Amino acid sequence: MQISQVLRRKGHEVATIDAAESVRTALALLAERRIGALVVSADGERIDGILSERDIARGLHEHGAGLLAEPISSVMTAEVHTCSPSASVHELAQTMTDRRVRHVPVVEEGRLVGIVSIGDVVKARLDELEAERASLVDYIQTA
Repeated sequence: MQISQVLRRKGHEVATIDAAESVRTALALLAERRIGALVVSADGERIDGILSERDIARGLHEHGAGLLAEPISSVMTAEVHTCSPSASVHELAQTMTDRRVRHVPVVEEGRLVGIVSIGDVVKARLDELEAERASLVDYIQTA
């Protein structure tokens, strides 16, 4: 299964935020949307970074509550691992495991077109395994 199929099911909407916004504003958006990461982007198409709950937790540990008033740029991850819509779910699962990331923006021709979480990848893999199981059961029953 390709990432494009995952995006067709879940949608292409990506929550973005400008790097100049405060960490407090980002936390409110994460809570409001019930998500674990925001793509940092000035224009909604080009990726400047990513801000995850993990980034905020580490920043709070290092800098204390004063971090909440700081700009997102002070705590975001600037080196963002991305994938293309043509990447396979299996490839992305491996990348997420190897790089220890839970959210990967999807980029096509330099433009942000979606985001995939580890939950999306697990669901897609479970769907694949269920389809394989059903095919095997059907094969066995008709043989």
